[in-house]
Amino acid sequence: MSKDEFSNHPITPEELPQINSQSFTPLSNTYIKVNLMCRLIFWLMVVSALLILYWQPWVALPRLLEVYLPQIQLTAGVFGLLSSVYGILADKNKGYAIREHDFSYRSGVIFQSVVSQPILRIQHVELKHGPIDRHFGLASLEIFSAGGAMHTFAIPGLPEKKAREIRSYVLTHSDIAAND
Repeated sequence: MSKDEFSNHPITPEELPQINSQSFTPLSNTYIKVNLMCRLIFWLMVVSALLILYWQPWVALPRLLEVYLPQIQLTAGVFGLLSSVYGILADKNKGYAIREHDFSYRSGVIFQSVVSQPILRIQHVELKHGPIDRHFGLASLEIFSAGGAMHTFAIPGLPEKKAREIRSYVLTHSDIAAND
């Protein structure tokens, strides 16, 4: 069959590639630690603000608030610890996979999801990093599909060098594949 002839052979469900068989690369351990540090600092600030409110001598608190403020502080502390543990589990479950024709991102603890994007449909790849990411040498990679205004998915917590390599590979690969 020549290159110009059209072919559309049926594929049985057994022949389909299995997404579960993909080998996902986990995110950077630095990202997991930085995320944990940010969560703990946030919750420490919330509990500290509640403690300051409870012990401050300038304004008399309403009796009801004064009675329940210790329970609110304890609840905020416990919720902060639980959300930090959940965050660690969530960050450890995140990963990405690059194959010849597609790019996938896995996330979720309770509700797990895998988003795959054919490389041919990738229109734009953006590299982003905020001040905390920059300080720790991390970056996020946002993958935009053709025809979409929002990114298809974003992969946080990549070492900046690796993010640049992936971005370059995806852009180069999509250009080569489009010209074949």
